[in-house]
Amino acid sequence: MKAAEDARAARGEGPRRLGLCVLCGLPAAGKSTLARALSHQLRRERRWAVGVVAYDDVMPDAFLEAGPQGHWSPPRWKALRRELLTCLEGFLRALLLRGPLSAPPGATEALWEAFTACLRAQGLLRPAPAAEGPARHLPTPPAAGPLLLVLDDNFYYRSMRHEVYQLARRYSLGFCQLFLDCPLETCLQRNGRRPGALPAETIRLMRRKMEEPNPQKNAWEHNSLTVRSSACSAEASPELTGLLLAALENPVTCVEDNAEQKEADRAVCSSSALHQADQALRRIVSQTMKEAKDARLRPPDLKLLAEALNQLRAELLRDLRLGGQAPLCSQALGVPDVVALFHEEKDSLVHKYLSEQH
Repeated sequence: MKAAEDARAARGEGPRRLGLCVLCGLPAAGKSTLARALSHQLRRERRWAVGVVAYDDVMPDAFLEAGPQGHWSPPRWKALRRELLTCLEGFLRALLLRGPLSAPPGATEALWEAFTACLRAQGLLRPAPAAEGPARHLPTPPAAGPLLLVLDDNFYYRSMRHEVYQLARRYSLGFCQLFLDCPLETCLQRNGRRPGALPAETIRLMRRKMEEPNPQKNAWEHNSLTVRSSACSAEASPELTGLLLAALENPVTCVEDNAEQKEADRAVCSSSALHQADQALRRIVSQTMKEAKDARLRPPDLKLLAEALNQLRAELLRDLRLGGQAPLCSQALGVPDVVALFHEEKDSLVHKYLSEQH
C-alpha cells in the first residue's frame, strides 16, 4: 500500500506528531469562530503548528457548476469534496516525505489555488525553488511541536467524517471529532444576519439529517467531544485540549492488506455488500417515485427523475464495487454509508424537479 510505505519512510523524519480534527455542526453554529480561537490559543500557549481548512472558503459555491435553473449538481459537489481530500492527502504526503507539493492530476484550478492559498496564509506552505518545477510548493514542517489540521465544515453525514478517518488511518495520524451542538433557532437567527445567508429550509433539512458522533456504536468515533453552543468561548477548555492531546499521542493504526486470504475475504464481502446495497437502493428509488407521483410531478419529469435516480444508484454501486481505500468488510464502512450518500443526493434531485415544477 503506497500510503503505508510513505508513512514508514517518513517515520522519525516528519513532525513528531500530526493530527486531523474534524469540526462539525450546523451552519452558524460557531465552528469558524471556535476554529480561529483554537488556532490562536494553541499557537500562542503551546507553540503548536495549526492549520484551519474551512470548506466554505476553500470550496465556495461559486466553484460548483449550476444547472439551467440555478441548482447545483449533487454529484459535482460530492466530487469536489473528494477532490479537496485528495489535495489534503497530497499535502500530508509531501509533508511526511519532505518533498514538493503539486496539484493532483485533473484538479479544479480554482479549488487548488484556494487550498494552497489557505495553507500559505497560515505558514504551512512556501514556494518551491524554480528547479522543482512550475506552480509547486514545499510544506513547512513544524520546528518542534505537533501539527494539527482542523477541517471546518458541516460534516453532517457520518460517512463524510469517516473519509477523513480513513485518511488518518492510511498515514497513521491522530484523529478526533469536535461536534458543536447549537440550537436550530440560534443557528437560523445567526444565519439570517449573515451576508449571503443560506435558505432557512436548507439548515432545517441539514438538522434533520445530522448524524452526531456516536462513540458507543462506532469504535472509530471514540475520540469525539460534543460542545454545547452556550459553552463555546474564545478559550479551549481542558476537556477540549485533552481530546486533541489524546488524538496526537494515539495515532490511528495503519491497516495494510497482507495476505491472499484477506483479498479473497474481501471479494466475498464485496459481493454480499453489493447485493444488500442494490436491494436497499432499489427500495428507496421505488418509494421516492411513489412520493413524487403523490406530489403530482409531471410525467416527463417523473421519467427524468427515475433516470437520474437509477444513474445515481449505478454510480454508487460501482464505487462500492471498486472498494475505495478500505476493505468493504470494515465495521465502519459498507451498505449504511452507501445508503446515506444515496439519501443525501436523492433529496437534492427530488427538490430540484419539484421546485422547477412550481
